[in-house]
Amino acid sequence: MPIHYGSKKLNYITVSSTVATQIPHAVGAAYSMKMEKKDACTITYFGDGGSSTGDFHAGLNFSAVMEAPVIFFCRNNGWAISTPINDQLRSDGIVVRGKGYGIPSIRVDGNDALAIYSAVYEARKMAIEKQTPVLIEALTYRAGHHSTSDDSTKYRPADEIEWWRDGQNPVKRFRTWIENNGWWSDQVESEHRSNIRKQLSQAIQAAERVEKPPVADLFSDVYDVPPTNLNEQEASLREHIKKHAQEYPSNVAV
Repeated sequence: MPIHYGSKKLNYITVSSTVATQIPHAVGAAYSMKMEKKDACTITYFGDGGSSTGDFHAGLNFSAVMEAPVIFFCRNNGWAISTPINDQLRSDGIVVRGKGYGIPSIRVDGNDALAIYSAVYEARKMAIEKQTPVLIEALTYRAGHHSTSDDSTKYRPADEIEWWRDGQNPVKRFRTWIENNGWWSDQVESEHRSNIRKQLSQAIQAAERVEKPPVADLFSDVYDVPPTNLNEQEASLREHIKKHAQEYPSNVAV
């Protein structure tokens, strides 16, 4: 999927679509850092629905027992796809689950950018200095649909969505704060937007000039000996590209 990007340079690991599978990975990476005595920790993000998976509980328990420096950041937006939080659990949110495993836990206003920064800053400091996992529960609300195939008005009131989208909008709240401190204005925003558009345009042009990876990369790095069905798929794709070459960029390596 298009959001499955990563960067070795930025220590950002790719994720998968399967809910909460990244939690054990983060714990394992954190434990590795602990053994290598690195001055660092890991952080993994997931939603309230992810806290209902087995990976969440296994990850928290393992990290607590092994004292791994990892931050579990839960975005509790009240709706795991279409399931309200009160249908997922009977406890007081997610934060108490961390305490149940003996993990220091923090609840924070998820729509307050400054509060989030402060919470993560303190959690990182605690995780590294005390060699402990930390759970952060950010209370927020999913103002949009879960996906392009989702119509959230089917399971929650439209006026509720609008109230959160408008009155509790985190971007508006942060803008109000920086405006009140004299750090923002319409002129500054106009210049900032213009600069960002220029940077995006340059980045897109640079990306379009980069040679596309070969088609073979879609089918390699998984099996030592590719199975028959995968070979058939590769052959079918190559035939398709040759047949409709005009529909593909000239720098696609077949």
